[in-house]
Amino acid sequence: MMAPPWLGILDDTIRACAAHDRSDLAERLLLRRARLLEPGRRVVMFGRAGQGKSQLVNALINAPVCAVGDDVTTVVPAVVRHAETPTASVVTGSVRPALGGSIERSGAPVESVSARANKLAKVRDDVLRSEIGLPRTLLSAGLVLVDAPAVGDARCPRTIRAMGALAEADAAVLVTDATGELTALELDVLSQIVRLCPTVVVVLTKIDIVPDWRDVAEADRRALEEAGLPSTVIPVSSALRLAAVRADDRKLNTESGFGDLITHLQKSILADPGAVIAKAAAATSRLALDQLIAPLREEFEAATPTTDAAALADWHAAGRRVEELQREAGRWQTQLSDDVADLMSDVEYDLRDRTRKILREVDDYFEVADPVKVWDEFEEWMTESLTALAEVNSDWLLERFEWIANRIAREVVPDADRLPASVLRELSGERTDGLRKPHIEKFTPVQKLFVGLRGSYSGLLMSGLATTLAGMPLINPISIGAGAAFGARSVFEERGARLKRRQAIAKTTAQRHVDDFFLSYGKETKDAMRVIHRALRDRFGEVAQRLREEATASAREIKRDLEATAALRSGRAAEVRRGLETLTALRGRVDAVQTLPAPRGLTA
Repeated sequence: MMAPPWLGILDDTIRACAAHDRSDLAERLLLRRARLLEPGRRVVMFGRAGQGKSQLVNALINAPVCAVGDDVTTVVPAVVRHAETPTASVVTGSVRPALGGSIERSGAPVESVSARANKLAKVRDDVLRSEIGLPRTLLSAGLVLVDAPAVGDARCPRTIRAMGALAEADAAVLVTDATGELTALELDVLSQIVRLCPTVVVVLTKIDIVPDWRDVAEADRRALEEAGLPSTVIPVSSALRLAAVRADDRKLNTESGFGDLITHLQKSILADPGAVIAKAAAATSRLALDQLIAPLREEFEAATPTTDAAALADWHAAGRRVEELQREAGRWQTQLSDDVADLMSDVEYDLRDRTRKILREVDDYFEVADPVKVWDEFEEWMTESLTALAEVNSDWLLERFEWIANRIAREVVPDADRLPASVLRELSGERTDGLRKPHIEKFTPVQKLFVGLRGSYSGLLMSGLATTLAGMPLINPISIGAGAAFGARSVFEERGARLKRRQAIAKTTAQRHVDDFFLSYGKETKDAMRVIHRALRDRFGEVAQRLREEATASAREIKRDLEATAALRSGRAAEVRRGLETLTALRGRVDAVQTLPAPRGLTA
């Protein structure tokens, strides 16, 4: 036997719920499917408290099976179905027996089973409903009447149980009395029920006690039409119905309105139960599909392949960082070369200035000092002075290089290390040979004798010639005295001249030694600066290269993430689109079922 179309739609909806990880919807649909496959069509009576629901059920089947009274409120549903002999039981256990739960039935008198279930439900949480079986013609045709608890506050347990009963309904009857028009709560509840159970009728009770019930009925119809809800309103009087049955009065039964109600139920439900089931199944599927489609549509709109603005900004920032590092590499190398060139010029000027000061001191020193007497002392002083000059110059050179390194590290390469001081301390070695002692001619006594004789001879001769004119001999006391004076003067002058020559030689020797030191130490200093320059350049180059590689890797990683995210979003968007297309097609099948012509008698 071929399965009805609604069953395939419901099964496809259940599979769609499972595929989209909505096990809660799938569970509810399975319960609904099981209920729809049961024999008999459920008609749930619902409404606010005190509207006459229970009395309406009693009047329909002509049996006081549902508890009524001013102090009695329906707590759990009462299900009335056909049975060959009267039966009644209180059902307890799991609220989901169709999914593996267990239920228990305890027998009770037909007249009091509903009241008993209501009392138990006030003290126990496992009371599900009361079930009544009666041999009635209306019920034997496949009608199952359900007296639901009153609806009210959404958090009230009775309202929750009533909505649970309505979720299993094939058709629903909103019961409202004629003492007032439909309230906003009733219209709101009815609008929710129509979405789940399209076969709905409004029954207006207690018309026997309200003279202007026709005005109320007409007002209710207008309110239903304005709200876009089914506008069938059937006025009835349960009291007149029960009285007519007891008196077997057909005219009174007609006045009760129950003839119209029963006829409506037969035409709208029993005449074509398959259509009622199909519409109920389609409504259930539609609600579930709406809950699946809405988040998918939102996700599809959000997952449309677009570039993440933040990630794109990070990628552009990483690219700019790479370009900036490349520009900085050229800038700091130029800056380092300029600083080293300035330092080389300053060091050379400092070295020359200090050596000139030493030479000036040498000149001043040998203006009065005799190199023969002070040369050893002078050589020691010269060595100490040049050594001190080298140390001061070296320390200053090191400090300047450290300052240059720190400035470049701070301004260009933030995480670069300082240059180790040991690189420059190698300048403390030997720079020149020792100060060579010049050849200094000493004024020996023999030399003094010969110089004295030469001077005294000239003085003796000149004085003797002069005295001969006075008649004195060539050698006389005057000429001898003059010769001695001239000899002493010659020795004194020769000694002074020889001292000047020795001082000049000493100055020349010292100047040559300082020049040699300047050339040697200057060459060593320049070599050291070139070594340090290369060390700094290589060190900063390594750090800059590492930073560029890290920035390039970061940019590459961000780009990979962007591409992966875009691919993932594209894939997810395609997947969501396919899911939406599938669900939309299924929704179209549901809409086709829901737009079938309504069973006869559904509208007023």
